[in-house]
Amino acid sequence: MHPLVYSIVQKTSQGLFSDGFDQLTAGTPYLFVANHRDIVLDSAILQVLLFDHGHLTSEITFGSNLMINQFVIDLGKVNRMFKVERGGNKAELIRNSHKLSAYIRHTVTNKKVSVWIAQRPGRTKNGSDKTEAGLLKMFNMSGGDDFVKSFRELNIVPLVISYEYEPCCAFKVKELLATMQTGSYQKRPDEDLMSIITGITQQKGRIQMSVGRPVDLYLDKINEKDTLNNKLTRLAELIDGEVYSHYKLWPGNYIAYDLMHDCTDHRSFYSPEEKSKFLAYMENEIRGLEGDRKAIEKLFLGIYANPLINKNRSIKP
Repeated sequence: MHPLVYSIVQKTSQGLFSDGFDQLTAGTPYLFVANHRDIVLDSAILQVLLFDHGHLTSEITFGSNLMINQFVIDLGKVNRMFKVERGGNKAELIRNSHKLSAYIRHTVTNKKVSVWIAQRPGRTKNGSDKTEAGLLKMFNMSGGDDFVKSFRELNIVPLVISYEYEPCCAFKVKELLATMQTGSYQKRPDEDLMSIITGITQQKGRIQMSVGRPVDLYLDKINEKDTLNNKLTRLAELIDGEVYSHYKLWPGNYIAYDLMHDCTDHRSFYSPEEKSKFLAYMENEIRGLEGDRKAIEKLFLGIYANPLINKNRSIKP
């Protein structure tokens, strides 16, 4: 897979950059809690960078909804992916969460193998990366009553990927628009497969992957006397702050913010040529979408502006 992933990177990007991998200890297993922008490449890029820096590759969570056909299932298996059950009634959700929690803890603490998992179910659609407290609650299900010990055992490290051009951006705008108009979005049967293919083949500009500081370094900022839900919410905020601080902002992020707010506050971060290029890119992405033009543009720009907005508002761990 190493040459295949790099072949994709070389053909569809203007370079892959990374930082923080030298902070990882060889032979130490980690639970990488990652922002999630592309179905396949987010975790695939982590594997090649781990390998390049002398670390073992990780196991990877893989939603059952993505097991579209036998080829995708086989591809997942040969890339150390394990199934995460999606859907079901309340009892099934709780049972599956306990099972997943126990397996992740077993993998990190007993098998001594790292795990990649997204900070929330599914990809971020609106450019606003946010760790769900429910995910952290799932981690804690297998950890006993000692909150700090439970999370120290997992050796959680935030992982941040930043694409200059958002994977499947037009699909995401379409979904956001439908959700805004009707309250929900119904995927076509082949849509996940199309998203996988599009994410791999479309141009991504520059790509940056950054390793954040281990959660262990700021667990002491959580009030041990607080309720469990408040502890989980606080921990999610601290992880988000780490994600936002390591997110690589590209010219398009600054351009989108200025266009959304009809200002030039960030003009020093981009050139007129870069702005023209971004506007042409936006037009190409949204021209086939049906609906209110202003609403579509606002949703598109929000995908790129939200990382900057979050970075400015974030709670620093």
